[in-house]
Parts: sequence; C-alpha cells; structure tokens
Amino acid sequence: MKKVKLGRSEVEATRIALGTWAIGGTGWGGTDEQQSIETIQTAIEKGITTIDTAPAYGQGLSEELIGKAIAQSNVNREDLVLATKAGIDWSDQGNYRDSRPEHLEEELQASLDRLQTDYVDLYQIHWPDTDESIEATAKKMKEFYEEGKIRAIGVSNFSPEQMEEWQEHAPLHTSQMHLNMLQRYLINWFEYCRNHDIATLSWGSLAHGMLTGKYTKDATFPDDDLRSNIELFQGDKYPSLIDAVDDLKAFAANKDRNLIQLSVRWLLDHPTGSDVALWGARKPSQLDGVQEADDFLLTNEELQLIDGILYKHVDDLDNGTLKEYGPPVRSEV
Repeated sequence: MKKVKLGRSEVEATRIALGTWAIGGTGWGGTDEQQSIETIQTAIEKGITTIDTAPAYGQGLSEELIGKAIAQSNVNREDLVLATKAGIDWSDQGNYRDSRPEHLEEELQASLDRLQTDYVDLYQIHWPDTDESIEATAKKMKEFYEEGKIRAIGVSNFSPEQMEEWQEHAPLHTSQMHLNMLQRYLINWFEYCRNHDIATLSWGSLAHGMLTGKYTKDATFPDDDLRSNIELFQGDKYPSLIDAVDDLKAFAANKDRNLIQLSVRWLLDHPTGSDVALWGARKPSQLDGVQEADDFLLTNEELQLIDGILYKHVDDLDNGTLKEYGPPVRSEV
C-alpha cells in the first residue's frame, strides 16, 4: 500500500486507512464482535496498516475490538498507525463534546487501555468544543506530544479559522474532514490544509453507502440508522443522485474497476482531495478490491468526466452540513 507522511510529523500512513465507525455499532445496526475482529485483521493482511477509530464509536467498543484484533494477530505494533480521537463524552442522553484538558487526560489513558498500547500514532480532537478554549485544548495535546504519548496531533471537523487559532498554541499535523465526490461542501477546508502543510484524512468516503451503488430510489432506513436523518438520503436530490451513481458505476466498469474503488481513488487523486481516505468496513468481504483501489490513478481528464456525469444529474454537490453529524456541546446537554 502506498504511504504518505502526515504533515510535519514523522508518521507515515497508508493512503487508504480502515475506518471503524461502523464497527462501533451505534447508528449502524449493532456489532458482531468476531466478524469485526476478522475485518480488522483482514485489512492488515491486505496491507492497510493505518486504522482510524474513536471512543465515540460504540462508547469505546470500536477501540476495544481493534485492541483485541491486534493482540490476536502476529503484526508488530510499530508497523501500525493507530489513529484515535478525543473530546467526546457520553451520558444516557447520548454523546456530547468535552475537550477540557482534565477530560482529555482521562480519555487518552482509556484509549490506550482499550487499544492495548502505550502510545497513539495520531491523536485527533473529534469535534471543536465551543465550551472550551482552543488554546487550553491545543496546549494539552502539545503536552501529550512532548511526553511521547502521541506521535502526531490532529483535529477533526475544525474550520480553517479554528485551525489557524490552534497553530498559535500547538503543532497541527493533520485534519480529518468530511468529503466524497457527492458531498463537497468542505472542499475549501481541504484546500486550506494543502496550502499549510497539514495532511488531510477524509471520512464519509463512500457517502455513507450511497457510493457503493447498492441503494435504489425507493430505499428506506429505520430510525436508528443515521441515514434516516441525513438530507443526502432524504432530500429532493436523492433520486437524481441515484441516477448519477448508476452512471458512475458504468464509468468505473469501463476502467475495470468498481464504484467503491473509483470513489476512493477520486479522493486520493482530486487536486483538493485527501492524503488519506478512510475505507469503512464492518465485515471482511467489504474489503474486497481495496488493493486494486491502491494501484491505479485517475487523470485530470477522467476527473473532469466524473464531474460531467454528476452535473448532468444535479445542479451542485454541496450535499450536507456538519450540523447533521456533530454532537452537542456540554452546555446544550
């Protein structure tokens, strides 16, 4: 698997990383523990040595399963890049943001315990917490970095203005943000990072399943499925997006690739795309074809043809807002 250095850090990550949001189960219909462990081990066997997770994914369950999977495999810890997050807590009412320094201290130790490791390669603040100052949060992350508990500092879902303020107090090596070829409302944030030597990771690479090509215009989702509350799947543009996806499947087939491979490649090859694309999976079969996605490139002409297909069906690709995804701050709970 091809690798990339994460900003100004010394961490080298595979350009395709395993995303483990769904393995946590919450919002995705539950978790099969053994199947999840096998998925993580399969990813490693296929050459994906970067694994992205967070305590918020199943209230620690995703991290626990990653720790078990690694312990049960023969991989060396130093050959892996474990990326997790902080700044989210939970109660009976659900998740909420909490980036207070004292909470980050507790979170890091809990993550280390669940992952069965003594350091994290990339530690990211999951969501900006407007109840806490960026200065206090950044300085605490810098402390972890200088102590060797983490090898790189990242943020997730931070605006360019928030990233600017962060860098007044601590290094910033990565930024993880939402992007896929159907949801480009944050693409200027990726451009900011490219211009400031901040490596980017993209979540939602497959548009929460739409870019697998498995959904039809009459698809419905249960209340506990996050897609039931996302406009991408519920809005007026949904039928047109399905038509666009069908055409993209044909475009991919002409390149002897499938839609998933095309979607991930778009993220890696687009001029303002991502340094690392998360490939979400919850069972081993969902990793089929990941190696083939790593071994081809999309030309500028092909990227323009993809845009032509999409704009044939929809007027714009600003399908989304972070408000659809982010948890509340403490003062709102």
